[in-house]
Amino acid sequence: MSKIGKVYRTGLVETAALEDLTLEVAKGDFVSLMGPSGSGKTTFLNIAGLLDTFDRGRYVLDGVDVTALNDDQQSRLRNERIGFIFQSFNLIPDLDVYDNVEVPLRYRRLPAGERRDRVEEALVQMGLTARMRHLPAQLSGGQQQRVALGRAIIAETQVCLMDEPLSNLDAQLRQEMRREIRALQQQLGMTMVYVTHDPRAAAIADRILFLADGCIVRDMPRSDPSAVIAVVDELAAG
Repeated sequence: MSKIGKVYRTGLVETAALEDLTLEVAKGDFVSLMGPSGSGKTTFLNIAGLLDTFDRGRYVLDGVDVTALNDDQQSRLRNERIGFIFQSFNLIPDLDVYDNVEVPLRYRRLPAGERRDRVEEALVQMGLTARMRHLPAQLSGGQQQRVALGRAIIAETQVCLMDEPLSNLDAQLRQEMRREIRALQQQLGMTMVYVTHDPRAAAIADRILFLADGCIVRDMPRSDPSAVIAVVDELAAG
C-alpha cells in the first residue's frame, strides 16, 4: 500500500479514516496492528481485504494492482488470495462444522472429491473431526474460532486478515488460541495481519504496527507484551 487515503462523507461532514497510509508486508510476514478506537484499523482491514474502496493511493496485492480491477475481478482476487477471521466468528448458523469449513471451496467450484479431502484435512488440523456434524450453537467459543481458522486456511490463500479474533474468548482460551495461531502461521508460512487491542495478542507477531489518526506512527519488531504496553502508553500520552 502506498499513500492510501480514505474519507467518509456524511452530508457536509468529511472524516478522514486513513491519511497517506503506506505499508509494505512481505510474503510470509506476521504483522499485528494496534491503535485506539477511531484510528483507522477497521478501515485499513476492509481495504486490505478488498471489502471497501479507497479515495487515493495505490494498493498492490501479490503483484496485482487492485486499482486497475473492476468489482468482479476484485471479488475473484479476494476469494482466491485472502482469508478472514472475525471477532464474531461469522459462521453460518444453519450449517454444521463440515459445511462451514467447506464454504470457500464451493465458491471456487472445486470438484467434490477435492473439497472433501481438503475439509477433512483441515478438520484434523483444527482438532474438530469429532465435531464435524455439530452446528455452531453446539460449540464452545474456542471451537467456533477453530472452525473460523479452518475456513480461513482451507482455501490455501496467501493472506489471512484477522480482526480481534480472540476478544470473545476467556483468558485461558485466548492464551491457547494465541499459541495455535502462531504455530499455524509458522507451519503454513501464510502472510497474516492481526488487528487487536490486546498487547499479548500483538506480541505473538514478528512485527507490530501502531496506527493513529489514519497513519502508521510506529513500526517495531517482535517484543514482549510489556514493551508493547509501554509504546501504547507513550502514544496515548502524546
